[in-house]
Amino acid sequence: MSGVREAVVLGTASMAPTRHRAHNSVAVRWDDQLILFDPGEGTQRGCTLAGVSVAKATAICITHFHGDHCLGLPGVIQRRSHESASGPSPLPDLPIVHPADGAQYLDRLRHASIYHDTSNVVPVGVTAPGIVCDLGRHSLRAEPLEHRDTTYGYRIDEPDGLRVDADALAHHGISGRDVGRLLDDGVVETPNGTVSREQVTTPRLGQSLAFVMDTVPCDGARALAAGVDLLIMESTYLHAEVELAQRYKHTTARQAAELAADVGARRLLLTHFSARYPDSAVFAEEASRHHADVVAADELAVVEVPLRR
Repeated sequence: MSGVREAVVLGTASMAPTRHRAHNSVAVRWDDQLILFDPGEGTQRGCTLAGVSVAKATAICITHFHGDHCLGLPGVIQRRSHESASGPSPLPDLPIVHPADGAQYLDRLRHASIYHDTSNVVPVGVTAPGIVCDLGRHSLRAEPLEHRDTTYGYRIDEPDGLRVDADALAHHGISGRDVGRLLDDGVVETPNGTVSREQVTTPRLGQSLAFVMDTVPCDGARALAAGVDLLIMESTYLHAEVELAQRYKHTTARQAAELAADVGARRLLLTHFSARYPDSAVFAEEASRHHADVVAADELAVVEVPLRR
């Protein structure tokens, strides 16, 4: 693993923004990648307040085309075009991953007003579960969720790697450039004989992050969340309103925590809160009864992806 891996919360509101909550929106810093998830209204200003450069975005992921998950997109695209005037020309391609059957909405959002478009947007329509694109050396996977309209959740996966055992290297007398040769070639010759890569390394699982919004608990949500280091998941309601959550195809804080615990998600970040709950702490309180590591998102909070030891 290398670089910074964290979620920057740009907004936490569900259907309507409030005095203290912008529409739900999250920026993920992942090594050299900057991925914007569900840029709701207020995303551009949230980026400014959080110190997130819109021009450096490397991908945008939209779970579905309800307004609270995409109405900030025009500003983000236009800001990227504006900032490109003082940056490298042309900008790198910007994939916008979205449900393919909502392509008409993406087109309307891209062309919502007059501007000189130099954003180099590349629409990536999702039609089925699976890997949808690469983010550097990492993969972006989509799975269908269960909401009122076509909705996909997303997961970033780092490839599995190897952890070098310093004591094993010292035992075999391997140091300096020989370490790199051993890792690259698989073997190295030493005065005491041949040493293989397997003798000085152990497997290291790659890190992962999942983004699950606007859904009831479902197989797709479980697949995305399985074993992730950070699960960013909606909890629109407390469990006392579970019937309301079911009616509108949303998840409660308790359901999100139970799902995270069942599939081994290490840290749970809750967001997308109904305006009926002015204090987000109640979501953490409910979810913490069912999962050991819960964060209820606040505006502009920065939540780290837990390290793997």
